[in-house]
Amino acid sequence: MVCQSSYFTHESHNFFTYCLPFSPSVLANFRGMVQHGLPLEIGDTGIFPSSYIHLKNAHVKNKGQFETVIPTEDSVITEITMTLRDWGTMWKQLYMRNEGDLFHRLWHVMNEILELRQQVLVGHLTHDRLSDIKQHITARLDWGNEQLGLDLVPRRDFSMVDPDEISITELYRLMERRHRRREAPPQASMHHLFLQMKSMMSSNLGEELEVFYSVYDSREMRPISERFFVRLNKQGLPKSPEKTERQCTLFVDLGSSDLRKDVYVVAHIFRIGRMVAGEKKSVSNTQYKRPYGCAVISVADLLTADFKDDHVLKIYSCNAESEWYQIHDSIIRKVGSRYSHIGTNTGLNVSLQLLHGDMEQIRKDYMRLFTRNVSITKRLGFSDIIIPGEIRNDLYVTLERGEFEKGGKSVARNVEVTVYLLGGDGQVLKGLVCCGSGEPGVDEHRSFVLYHSNSPRWAEQIKLPIPLEMFHGTHLRFELRHCSSKTPLSKEKGEKKLFGFSFVPLMQDDGRPLPDGTHELIVHKCEETADLQDPARYLKLPFSKASLQPGNNQTIKNSKESFWIQSSLCSTKLTQNGDMLDLLKWRVHPDRIIDCLPKLKDIDGTEIVKFLQDTLDTLFGILDESPQRYGLKVFDCLVHVINLLQDSKFQLFKPVMDNYIENHFAGALSYRDLIRVLKWYVDRIIDAEHQEQIQQVLKASEYLFKYIVQSRRLYAAATGGQNEEEFRCSVHELFKSIHLFLSHESKGISPITHTQAVFLRSFPTVCCELLKIFSMREVANLARDTLSSLPALTHTDCPLQAVKLQCMAKTVDSPLYINPESRCVLLPVVLRLLHTHLQEQRELVLCANILTSMLTLNTPECGVSEEVNLVMESLSGVLLRTILEVTNRPQPAATSLRLQYQDVTGEFVACLLTLLQQLKDKEYQQLLSRFPTKDELTSFLLQLFTVFRILIRPDMFPKDWTVMRLVANNVIITTILYLSDTLRNNFLNEKFDFKVWESYFYLCIIFINQPCLQLEMFPPSKRKKVLEKYGDMRVMIGCEIFSMWQHLGDYKLNLIPTLIGPFMEVTLVPQMDLRNVLIPIFHDMMDCEQQRSGNFKQVEAKLIDKLDGLMSEGKGDETYRELFNNIIPLFGPYPSLLKKIERETWRESGVSHIATVTRLMERLLDYRDCMKIGEVDGKTMGCTVNLLNFYKTELNKEEMYIRYIHKLYELHLKAQNYTEASYTLLLYDELLEWTERPLREFLTYPMQSEWQRKECLHLTIVHNFDRGKCWENCIILCRELANQYEAYYDYRNLSKMRMMEASFYDKIMNQQRLEPEFFRVGFYGKKFPFFLRNKEFVCRGNDYERLEAFQQRMLSEFPHAIAMQHANLPDQTIHQADAQYLQIYAVCPVPENQDVLQRDGVPNNIKSFYKVNHIWRFRYDRPFHKGTKDKENEFKSLWVERTTLTLAQSLPGISRWFEVEKRELVEMSPLENASEVIENKTLQLRTLIAQCQMRQMLNINPLTMCLNGVIDAAVNGGLARYQEAFFAKDYIANHPEDGEKITRLRELMFEQAHILEFGLAVHEKFVPQDMRPLHKKLIDQFHVMRSSLGIQFPAYVRVSPLHFANGSPRTCRTPVPNAISPEGGRIVARRSPLSYPAVNRYSSSSLSSQASNEVSNITGQSESSDEVFNMQPSPSTSSLSSNHSGSHNVNSSAPSSNRASPLPSDKHKHSRENACLSPRDRLCSGIFSSPLDPTQVRVLPPPLFNMDSALPRCEPSLPTPETGTAAFCCQITAGTLESVMYSSMTCPFVPLCSIVPPLTPSPTDGLPMGSLASHSPARSGSYSSGISSLSRCSVSETCGIDLPPPDPPLPPTVPTDVPIRRGSKTPPPYSVYERNNPRRATPLPHSLSVPPSTDNPSLSSKPQLNRVQRINSEPRHRPTPRKVSQL
Repeated sequence: MVCQSSYFTHESHNFFTYCLPFSPSVLANFRGMVQHGLPLEIGDTGIFPSSYIHLKNAHVKNKGQFETVIPTEDSVITEITMTLRDWGTMWKQLYMRNEGDLFHRLWHVMNEILELRQQVLVGHLTHDRLSDIKQHITARLDWGNEQLGLDLVPRRDFSMVDPDEISITELYRLMERRHRRREAPPQASMHHLFLQMKSMMSSNLGEELEVFYSVYDSREMRPISERFFVRLNKQGLPKSPEKTERQCTLFVDLGSSDLRKDVYVVAHIFRIGRMVAGEKKSVSNTQYKRPYGCAVISVADLLTADFKDDHVLKIYSCNAESEWYQIHDSIIRKVGSRYSHIGTNTGLNVSLQLLHGDMEQIRKDYMRLFTRNVSITKRLGFSDIIIPGEIRNDLYVTLERGEFEKGGKSVARNVEVTVYLLGGDGQVLKGLVCCGSGEPGVDEHRSFVLYHSNSPRWAEQIKLPIPLEMFHGTHLRFELRHCSSKTPLSKEKGEKKLFGFSFVPLMQDDGRPLPDGTHELIVHKCEETADLQDPARYLKLPFSKASLQPGNNQTIKNSKESFWIQSSLCSTKLTQNGDMLDLLKWRVHPDRIIDCLPKLKDIDGTEIVKFLQDTLDTLFGILDESPQRYGLKVFDCLVHVINLLQDSKFQLFKPVMDNYIENHFAGALSYRDLIRVLKWYVDRIIDAEHQEQIQQVLKASEYLFKYIVQSRRLYAAATGGQNEEEFRCSVHELFKSIHLFLSHESKGISPITHTQAVFLRSFPTVCCELLKIFSMREVANLARDTLSSLPALTHTDCPLQAVKLQCMAKTVDSPLYINPESRCVLLPVVLRLLHTHLQEQRELVLCANILTSMLTLNTPECGVSEEVNLVMESLSGVLLRTILEVTNRPQPAATSLRLQYQDVTGEFVACLLTLLQQLKDKEYQQLLSRFPTKDELTSFLLQLFTVFRILIRPDMFPKDWTVMRLVANNVIITTILYLSDTLRNNFLNEKFDFKVWESYFYLCIIFINQPCLQLEMFPPSKRKKVLEKYGDMRVMIGCEIFSMWQHLGDYKLNLIPTLIGPFMEVTLVPQMDLRNVLIPIFHDMMDCEQQRSGNFKQVEAKLIDKLDGLMSEGKGDETYRELFNNIIPLFGPYPSLLKKIERETWRESGVSHIATVTRLMERLLDYRDCMKIGEVDGKTMGCTVNLLNFYKTELNKEEMYIRYIHKLYELHLKAQNYTEASYTLLLYDELLEWTERPLREFLTYPMQSEWQRKECLHLTIVHNFDRGKCWENCIILCRELANQYEAYYDYRNLSKMRMMEASFYDKIMNQQRLEPEFFRVGFYGKKFPFFLRNKEFVCRGNDYERLEAFQQRMLSEFPHAIAMQHANLPDQTIHQADAQYLQIYAVCPVPENQDVLQRDGVPNNIKSFYKVNHIWRFRYDRPFHKGTKDKENEFKSLWVERTTLTLAQSLPGISRWFEVEKRELVEMSPLENASEVIENKTLQLRTLIAQCQMRQMLNINPLTMCLNGVIDAAVNGGLARYQEAFFAKDYIANHPEDGEKITRLRELMFEQAHILEFGLAVHEKFVPQDMRPLHKKLIDQFHVMRSSLGIQFPAYVRVSPLHFANGSPRTCRTPVPNAISPEGGRIVARRSPLSYPAVNRYSSSSLSSQASNEVSNITGQSESSDEVFNMQPSPSTSSLSSNHSGSHNVNSSAPSSNRASPLPSDKHKHSRENACLSPRDRLCSGIFSSPLDPTQVRVLPPPLFNMDSALPRCEPSLPTPETGTAAFCCQITAGTLESVMYSSMTCPFVPLCSIVPPLTPSPTDGLPMGSLASHSPARSGSYSSGISSLSRCSVSETCGIDLPPPDPPLPPTVPTDVPIRRGSKTPPPYSVYERNNPRRATPLPHSLSVPPSTDNPSLSSKPQLNRVQRINSEPRHRPTPRKVSQL
């Protein structure tokens, strides 16, 4: 058997095996997908080659079916393996979510962890290095877990902790400590500043530079660090770039007080060159150090940067060199007169970074900084915290200033100081003069030179690191020289002439170093260097003027020349204090001891700790010398030294003293004196007036007892334990005195109280010291007596309370309490104290710490102890009350206080859980039996259940504390199971307690719903761990709920109204077993409610109310719905709820209820799924509409209905569907009345009256209708508001409303509106949501949206849908398919309101609104051939299948799509189809001719193409094909029933011929010159066509059709006669063009055939002339498109190849004459006369035609019946055909002309008052009197043609084929067009209204009146106008 070894090793992370006695067992699945691979499953055993098996040592936990194999390797390695596996999966998900930054960072961290893991596995590491690596690994693991949102891992010493092996309190402390470290990292007390010198930027550098950096405190005006020295070359770069220590430094030991704004980094720059800048080279060759500039930067500016940042520091020069010493102060204080900026291009380029922590930590965290050499720049003096063992012996000398004489010079000197350090032998010490860190020490130091100054001030600092052994006998010599670049000719230029020197010894005669401070040195005259060769000659001279004796060296004393220096010693070996030296040398001068001991308290602490061991030896030596004489003073000095170490600056010296006591202390007899003096002090506490010294003594009691104990041990070791009893007696006597003073009770706060508190703070450590010489029991008794001696009752504000608890806390943490023997002695005292404080709710933080420390000792492995029972008995009640009290307090905002608040709460909770974890059944019974009455037991249980609910809250623990939450839940569920018996035994039958049972069930429900138990949300690995360790606790508690519910019996009725919602929430948890267990409870509830009240409406209402909120929160799924509805049992033996209900007598109502709930869940699930996507699309809005309608119609939940109205409204606004948003908000508006009923605050509405809210809604709706360009609706709402304002005489708002209404009229006439397309969409397949599944809708498209774009949008909304390629209705196979199918094609709207559309003279701006608004019906045509197809003329068999879709609601409405309610299918015969095709083409011609005449067309091409398509129908033969098909004798003989239709077809042909003739006349006038040949061709072909029809025309007619396209007819003051009248002899009763409102689609489709192509060619409509004019063809992207062009009157389901979007440059052009619109968009009846009363018809006399009248003219006055004449006349021009009237064979034609032009219809014509539009179908049919569009024309007299006399007028013939109006259509209940419907009787829900006030309203209620009622009503009293909200 061959296996791949790489898949069998642990390193591959696939699986591993471990060795069993017989054969290996596979522990993980292996697919075996590699060559020779063997598939393996978990548990398979077999024989494998040993070389391919990696054996690992492991131990098995819980052997058996659920055993866990734990490898016996380092726990860190195990954690790495488990963690990296989890990270690997999530790491890939980061890539999928495009989180690149975290993806790459996590990748690097994973690789780093793997490398460190490899180092640990190798095992060649030291213990310290291994600890560092483990710490680094755990830090990286924690970082990754935090970034990925994983759980916090509890660890102890870098190893994971098993929660079962430690107490819950200890687990909490581990978690809290790690969480606190992450939330509030510890603040470092030490800080360091890293500086790197990069370069100096300057344009005129020509000399080398020296830069000195230092940290400067501007508040104290002194430097606080040494100087860092960098040399720069002439280019401004470091001179030694290879030596990084000369470029980089670390300013160390900066304290927290140094990080403030007035601490600066200061850089002083000196140039090395000539004396005067710019001096000629020939003047001097000597190099001088001269001031150049200074730069500063505040340290506080670096605090915000956590990384190294580059800074460019501006350089300033000093205006006067005499002020150089304080230039940095001048810059900091911005004294601009003393400095100036060197230049904009000059600056220091440095990198600065602040580092925090001690140096050891810094070296670990910033290893990259220390990989190269970095110089260390120390602090001047000691740091804030002195570290023991640090050795320093540095003397800092600052050259302050000098006062010199001219020395016979005419000008002042240029003084340079040279510093030498000389030893006792007079030789110069090499390399001990340091100018600054970064450069090595030198033999001498030369100061910089100030030009011409006899009083120079340098302030230049040097450091002298002198070894201790060389310090004695050394001195400093300062040689003073004058530097001149102009010297006599006999000497070299630039010579430095010596003129004096000064010196100072470093050690005084008494052995003390040179004291710190300023020293005025004597300047000794000297001009030759040789005089200084022998230092012995001048060392005898005085060096300082302060050292001169009175009367001696008077000459020197009177000298005016002086030299000042400042010295400062920082040494751990030398002291400058004489008293300290006298004390240490007490044996030399024993007589001074009595004086030296008191002076110790005045010595600086730094001096004492430097010589701590020597000081202690001295004190105990003096004590041994004479204990009676010096005992008290030595004791006081010892107390002072001990308390000195309590200072934070010296606290690190405590280990030094501990080490001294253990290893160096030798006072074997000292304990007697120490006890004696200590007792002396204690006995005088009560009577002492001043307690300060006594408090200092007791403060040092810890170390005093350490000395006492160690001294006794030394004595016992030396004497064999002699005087033991004496020692014990002395100690007990001492403690008796202590007990006496502790028992003293003071009134209020007294000094004795503070003294008691001081002792208590150190008492626990005293007990620990006594354990070294006394037994555990003795010390415990001693501690118990001491703590018991404290007064029981103290003042509330007494500090002794907190100190007492602090003492107790330290005692509990001490070994004294850890030992079981002593713990039993101390436990009662501790419990008594805790009970008192918890009872009074004081010092809770300390109480929590004490209790946590006590219970940490009790691990689960220890079992139940008497101590736990004792704690539970004593503290259980107060602990519960404390937790309730703490959790009810408001959480503080500050971070530190918030963490403290969380710690207190968490610690108390952990303590309670620990106690409960230790209890078993027996202990629970004992606990509950302690309550003597039922009321006490009830109170305890209620408190316990409340605390448990608090524990379950998400904010109880941080979100990543899953381990802690699971442990807590395990304890809670165990406790609940134990308490179930108590509930059954004590709270049922006559003892039933509603509160207890309600609290119990609420607790169980909250327990199940908590997020940390929702295992479905966990990663697989985490889910597996939880199930293995705890199981699914939800199912366990669910079974307990069911069991307890069954035990309730008849008491269930008490809980039914309350628990319906919570139980519903539990059953929505996606756990199948839990649902199957708990859903039957609903049956019990319904059954109980049915038996009690005869129905279960209460249960039903509660279920429905709760269901919406729960499912909106993301709960529930499809399986849950099926559990409610499915009859078949889904899971195991549990029947479904419906099956249980069907067994009952109330089956019908129960099944109805379940069906209602199921349908509601369907809609809620659809709504939630759509809202999850987060995109506002049609699907989301459809879900909302569906749910809204369900609440309204089926549930009658009006408040929910209103809420979803506003949700839908917000969705529409977000999608910019302003029209739909208005209709939606109108639903809420219709629920309100114009009354003063008060309404409560609801959603975003304030508390207001119903009138005010309705007014606000009206204005909002008007605003949105305006944005949606539905101005007709705005007008109606404005009128309604105006009526209300007028009723209340609110004329101000009335005026505004009328002006607003007028503005809407202007917008209707002046602004263009796009007419949308409509599309039919079918959703087929079971994968669609319920509200779409197997339904068809009509959708209103977006602006500019054509079929291709709409289809792509729908496919993007449903990415898994398949587009169907045909328009046929799908069969049941598609309906039941487990997929999504979309069927989309365009449909035509069928307008309801035909009145406006058929009126002549109504502008297109008005008509366009009614064409696409208030639409209920839509139409789709499909051509097909019936019977045998005639190959020569296919029109004989070309039928059209017309489908009419009727919607449930009109469009537009509250949604952009509505469901199809009714589907009608009719077939049109070939003859009817031909008539309709011709009529539509005639309408198109009329529109184009009218637009051309009215100059609405910028280009005549559309008219040209349309004429050409009709006249020159070369493809399909034009009208001739119709003549062949339907005018043949055979057809007429075979179809006698079609006689009228044939006649009508002939009439339509004649009419079209007349229109063509007139169109050619118009075309001739406007045709450009280059298209004249085409026009001539059209005229010739028109003659041919006219001849084929048998029509004879004498001439063209040159008139203008009546059409007011752009305005009201009222703008034309002269009545316009019908211009086009091809049939002058008769009036033909025919169908109105709008009786066939089919529109041209001009789109190609796979549905079209060759026959449809020919139909298109007959009419010449291969493509729309409008589209050619304004649109550019684009290739089709739809799968439904084809290359066949359909008939213009046939609607296509597919996009067209010649349909495209408008060009970008044309998108702003929306004029009706230029927009690319389909035929339904064009003028329908613009050239037809308006129907008039026969009495208003008069015959026009034959007028003379005006040659120029091509357009209407405005006359001064309107015509009247008496003076009405034709305003438009046509004349025949030269070169044109004469116009004659065509005489019909039937009867002569008399033109009709209206006296008064027709009025433009109002948006509310024909509508009831108060409604937006009538919901009944519009008046349809034609009132046109035949073909009367061509008026009678006269012939010019020059042509010799006489016009016939006018014929008598004929009455207009009423059309006989008017279509039936849609009178039975009922609008939707929330339609905006139903405002005239009776108001529904259902009032507004009480939840939305406010109870009526008993007070009289301030204003009278608004009457609901309309305009007509007010006119006809009696005069009314005018109330005072009220103030309404402004518009």
